[in-house]
Amino acid sequence: MRLDKYLKVSRLIKRRTVANEACDAGRVLLNDRPARASAPVKAGDVIEIQFGTRSVRVEVLDVQETVRKENAQDLFRYL
Repeated sequence: MRLDKYLKVSRLIKRRTVANEACDAGRVLLNDRPARASAPVKAGDVIEIQFGTRSVRVEVLDVQETVRKENAQDLFRYL
């Protein structure tokens, strides 16, 4: 699955266009490397997102095309 879509499905970022812009601005790291929105995401990857002064670091546990809002937290865990 594409990185921008994963960020939206997991609800780490609310909209796919915002996720796309964050990737283009270099604020999203995939396995400690700047990632493009089209980068493939798989279980075990580590994603770091910089929101202004704070940073969120998560490990991908599962990749699903669609998920209910209540179950979105099951796709990743905070590091």
